[in-house]
Amino acid sequence: MAEPEFNATGVHIERSLRSLTRAGQVVIRDGRLALLTSYGKEIDSAPLRAVQVHKPLFAARDRALARLNGNRYSLTLGAPDRFLDAVQAAHTPRA
Repeated sequence: MAEPEFNATGVHIERSLRSLTRAGQVVIRDGRLALLTSYGKEIDSAPLRAVQVHKPLFAARDRALARLNGNRYSLTLGAPDRFLDAVQAAHTPRA
């Protein structure tokens, strides 16, 4: 199995104001973004080309929003800019 391009642990993952996990994991590996519980169970995953992410304008600095398979997730990460950069880098075509 390939090394992950991005891996964040201790992520608070919410969907529709409902907390799914307080110590989840966000992994980008092999062109897919996966949201995992603290036990490693998959919450949701999608190919990176189908994922939309952005930083909300009026929210805490450690927050990022992601849309996977039509579901909107709020992610509280220690460094959301690294996450956004990793997804953006994966979206850009390589020459």
